[in-house]
Amino acid sequence: MAAEYQHLRIATADGIALVTLDRPEVYNATNDVLHAELTRVWRDLDADPAVRVIVVTGAGDRAFSAGGDLGDIEARAALPAEERFEAVVRVMKEAEAIVYEMVNCEKVIISAINGVAVGAGLAVALMADISIIAEEARLTDGHARLGVAAGDHAAIIWPLLCGMAKAKYYLLTCDFIDGREAERIGLVSRCVPREQLMPEAMRIARQLADGPQHALRFTKKALNQWLRLGGITAFDYSLALEMLGFFSAAPAEGARAIQEKRPPRWG
Repeated sequence: MAAEYQHLRIATADGIALVTLDRPEVYNATNDVLHAELTRVWRDLDADPAVRVIVVTGAGDRAFSAGGDLGDIEARAALPAEERFEAVVRVMKEAEAIVYEMVNCEKVIISAINGVAVGAGLAVALMADISIIAEEARLTDGHARLGVAAGDHAAIIWPLLCGMAKAKYYLLTCDFIDGREAERIGLVSRCVPREQLMPEAMRIARQLADGPQHALRFTKKALNQWLRLGGITAFDYSLALEMLGFFSAAPAEGARAIQEKRPPRWG
């Protein structure tokens, strides 16, 4: 299976699949290839009888995933109107698939958040069934900083995890949250010192892989009914509103501002 992926490394041993987002030279940012791969890896692993539990993390010491590749965002903004429309529709379908494929995957997914997690990378980190974060790792949704609505995953999961007040605050301000604060507000399951991150994630994975599989999977399936309800209530709508923003000049300006380390000029 590993040979089928360009930017994901997959190692399976004794019932546990370790999935590593593997673009460390750009902080595991999700370019078009990686974004597409994240739509199908969960279904592939769900169908693999050798896998009972999935652990996902980022390559290197600094990032889980820095979100969407800014170069791809700028390139998409420069496309002629019809080509841009087709590209945005593709991205929307993939963003939807990342969330729903993780929800529908019957096997438990554990995220080991080893560094910064933004955008699509944060969607993977927080849509996991159990999320373990290093104390100094930092999270931000970041969509509003880019000039588009927070659509990837935020409307479906943030209010359930940390409540509407905190969700609105962090999604509107795009303030960063470190691991300790993320655990305090309930955004993640556990926060541990960096050196304990992977051992703890693998300890939990081992416990679950050795557990009663039908009971665990049925429990996940039942709890995820809340997420399916959130999909109908808010996620599908928020995703459409996010994509609408990509037809304005805002995303290209937001991407340039981030790259140039300056405040954006929204106009």
